[in-house]
Amino acid sequence: MSFGSFFILFTKWFEQAKIMRQYNELKASFWRAPSLKDGAAKLEKNSAWRQIVDDGLAAEEAHGKMTDALEAHDWLHGSLARSENAINARLASGLPFLATVGATSPFIGLFGTVVGIYRALINIGIAGSASIDKVAGPVGEALIMTALGLLVAVPAVLAYNYLQARNKRIAELLSGFSTDVLANINSKGAVKPAVAPAPAAAKPAAAPAAKA
Repeated sequence: MSFGSFFILFTKWFEQAKIMRQYNELKASFWRAPSLKDGAAKLEKNSAWRQIVDDGLAAEEAHGKMTDALEAHDWLHGSLARSENAINARLASGLPFLATVGATSPFIGLFGTVVGIYRALINIGIAGSASIDKVAGPVGEALIMTALGLLVAVPAVLAYNYLQARNKRIAELLSGFSTDVLANINSKGAVKPAVAPAPAAAKPAAAPAAKA
């Protein structure tokens, strides 16, 4: 359980960090592109942000092929929402294991405690006296099992809460980006979020004047 918890913690953290890095790159270049297709070409192929753009463009194309009257906004909004849900579900994979470990490992340690105390009572019954040498060993094992259960549970709970908080932040960013993509598609590219101007290129230093 401990090994699985730390494996999920590190793998999900790297996955979240990659998405946040891609978002910072997106803010710098995506909305400066003349169209969504051009902007998507600047994103990594397997990134969550490109998935939203590609799904939005695919939904726009699919809506033009529909014969029944269907509001374009509702169709695009639903398609982008499905894309967001798929990304969020992928980010949340593995977190139920952390929740299960955090909830059950103390009870497994408690079961070990019960077994240790039971062995101590058996030894007392066989010996007919509660001497320290008959009790210390099993009771010590019981305390070790309790400690091990807590050592497994506490990191799992902390990792679960930490990853959940980061997932919520990423979900907010995905929702905002999805809304911007929807507005851009519905406005035929007229509506874009405000972006900071690109940094101006540094001017080359002037050559020193020649001495007479």
